Amino acid sequence: MALQIGITGGIGSGKSVVCRIFEALGAPFYSADERAKWLLNNDEKLKKTVEALLGKDAYLPDGSYNRRWVAQEVFSKPALLQQLNAIVHPRVGEDTEAWIKKHKKAPYLVKEAAIMARAGQRNSLDKVIVVEAPVALRVARVLQRDPQRSEAEIRDIISRQISDDERLQLADYVVTNDENQLLLPQVWELHQVFSKKR
Repeated sequence: MALQIGITGGIGSGKSVVCRIFEALGAPFYSADERAKWLLNNDEKLKKTVEALLGKDAYLPDGSYNRRWVAQEVFSKPALLQQLNAIVHPRVGEDTEAWIKKHKKAPYLVKEAAIMARAGQRNSLDKVIVVEAPVALRVARVLQRDPQRSEAEIRDIISRQISDDERLQLADYVVTNDENQLLLPQVWELHQVFSKKR
């Protein structure tokens, strides 16, 4: 069975960039957030269940997921957010399992998620990589990537995510993406480690 490597980090840390480097090195890559978005837009059974919970406004007239509206609806209502997660997470879990089976011959797989537990803690991960960067740099990156967001909004998102210290407690490995240390050599070194572990 392929080693399963989880990659996490706060908004703007560059975890997606790190995942893309692993993918370029030949590692199959799964983004839980991207797949959740895809499933919410394309899985008819899931769409019907979400609509039953949140109503017709959960989807736009063209059938695409009304993400902004849903976010406004659920973030001030923790119980509703919990119900939505209880619908979406198991479906993403099934999708992940199918993807793992498809790539079981690879030396290792890379799975990206914003929210992650320590390896082996109610998950199938063998190791967790935490991507870290200073908060000011993370805010600047998100402002550049998402100009419609304000700095206050980004800092609010950061304050609602787990703290850097808590995240580092999950880490088997840390990749520093602070624009002082080169990223490629750090990822290459881990690629060598994971490729040999079979």
